[in-house]
Amino acid sequence: MRSASVLGFVLMVAGVVGLAVTRSLFSASPLVVGLQAAAVVLMLWARMTFGGRSFHAAANPTEGGLVTSGPYRHLRHPIYTAVVLFTVAGACAHLSFPAAGLALLVFLGALLRMLTEERLLLARYPDYAGYAARTKRMLPHVF
Repeated sequence: MRSASVLGFVLMVAGVVGLAVTRSLFSASPLVVGLQAAAVVLMLWARMTFGGRSFHAAANPTEGGLVTSGPYRHLRHPIYTAVVLFTVAGACAHLSFPAAGLALLVFLGALLRMLTEERLLLARYPDYAGYAARTKRMLPHVF
């Protein structure tokens, strides 16, 4: 499970770096800037809510209990959601197969990380099953 989580992380980083190198990550479009700004705000809100817990390249549930407040009240994975929103917004502004492929790489990496983390969280926190049943992964009321 640890290797799947690291693979997801590597896919996400490769996608973001690829978009940056191909100059497909940013755009001057007000819509893209707005979406990316919203993604940054969501990520900061989630990190602040998550507290002083550290980030790990491999999924590793931390001590301190299940976080279900702030953006976690509406999304199980707001940080991954923010990364995907940021990269997809940039890729959509450049409409090319490489940009779409790299954004898909970020999404697939994030999805792999989410699925891995959810299995670990379920094993560590019994309340996670109920939380997962009432809270969507990335889009409220959808997914």
